[in-house]
Amino acid sequence: MAWLSKYQPQLLSLLRIVAGLLFLEHGMQKILHFPPMPAAMLAAIPANFIPVIMAAGLIELVGGALITLGIFTRLTAFICSGEMAIGYWVVHFSRGGFFPALNGGDAAILFCFVFLFIAAAGPGSIALSRSDKL
Repeated sequence: MAWLSKYQPQLLSLLRIVAGLLFLEHGMQKILHFPPMPAAMLAAIPANFIPVIMAAGLIELVGGALITLGIFTRLTAFICSGEMAIGYWVVHFSRGGFFPALNGGDAAILFCFVFLFIAAAGPGSIALSRSDKL
């Protein structure tokens, strides 16, 4: 598939935009309550964990927006990658052990490594800020 190589910068931007929008949605769900969180998910959050959820939601809301737009992309993606690594080990691992198929942590792992890749690779060719230095 060597013919795809010439589109690498655009595809990197597309990956960044789609991942950013999905991450933004998770932040909107936690902070703005849109789309509404399923009742079972809300019920599973312990009351003493609400500040942690709000902090994660703020990182996801702001980080998702910045990554989508391509502003401060490398630094933001690095922070969001770390948030997902912590989220996996603190939330998902405690729910069902190591295996993502059992603990529901598939998205957290994917976000972690996609954002780590974006932190290393940069925003791609379509971004509001092209001078992204970490």
